[in-house]
Amino acid sequence: MPGMLWVVAETAPDGRLARISAEVATLARGLAAQAGVPVTGIVVAPPGAASPVAGELAAYLPRVVAVDAPAAATSPVAVVAATAAARLIAGDDAACVLVGASPDGRDVAGFLAAMLGVGVLTNATTVTWDGGPVAEKGVFGGRIVTTSAFASGHGIVTVPLGSVTAEAAPSAGAVEMAAGDAASMAGDELPPAPPVLVVERVVEAAGAVQIEEAKIIVSGGRGMGSAEGFRLADELAAELGGAVAASRAAVDAGWIPYSRQVGQTGKIVKPDVYVALGISGAVQHKVGMQGAGTIVAVNTDPDAPIAEFADLFVVGNLFEIVPALVAELKARKA
Repeated sequence: MPGMLWVVAETAPDGRLARISAEVATLARGLAAQAGVPVTGIVVAPPGAASPVAGELAAYLPRVVAVDAPAAATSPVAVVAATAAARLIAGDDAACVLVGASPDGRDVAGFLAAMLGVGVLTNATTVTWDGGPVAEKGVFGGRIVTTSAFASGHGIVTVPLGSVTAEAAPSAGAVEMAAGDAASMAGDELPPAPPVLVVERVVEAAGAVQIEEAKIIVSGGRGMGSAEGFRLADELAAELGGAVAASRAAVDAGWIPYSRQVGQTGKIVKPDVYVALGISGAVQHKVGMQGAGTIVAVNTDPDAPIAEFADLFVVGNLFEIVPALVAELKARKA
């Protein structure tokens, strides 16, 4: 007998429901209807913050449990969220859990898998139901698509941003506060999460657009030459109303923060337009941006790998092409 479907949501830096969680909730609602099982969302946040986010999640799910967790202010949110979720899910022996494949979501999935003793299917770009969740994902840069399921029929599935289009339910669901201290473990029925203390938080500059949320991304690679070269990316992104990102080579060189890295060891993005400046397009970068609606690349190398999958490939010097493009965009706005 299948158990319940659960969605462990996360909060965006602005304090609202993260976009990836709205997408995962939409997917879970469809799977629940297909499987004929109930679905519940879980929101864990510091006191006073959980209820508003749970209200947003209730636009997508029929039932949402909000957990006020004082520890979320001093411990990693992923640890606290996994602990609370494990406490709520523990009585469901056949539970299937969906989590966004964000940095925090991956941590939640790992902690939760250890505490519940279940398996994890990661980065599922497509999830269907056949006696349990069946996950498809691309490997080796999308060259091969694998299909996986749990032998037991239940476990945890992580879903990348952009795999599903978020759609609200016809009517909003109900929000309930968790009874007692669901954010801490009591008893011996579950192993405790490892104690971790946050000693410092570093917040990005106000106004910085999160690349996961951006509809237009201007991304720079080794071809930018230096941190100074990224000023061109900043100017173009400002004219297009987009965000600036980078390949690993640019991040490793110290030209731009890691939070802006796109690729296998960075973030997966799915903007409407992705402009790649001086990026070769190696498979490690491709896996992070290949889902973009339109890919525009500028590179001096006509044989760069990105030419194989870009919608528009411009062979030329980005230090000549980008200023000309910025000037043209400004002229059109005048």
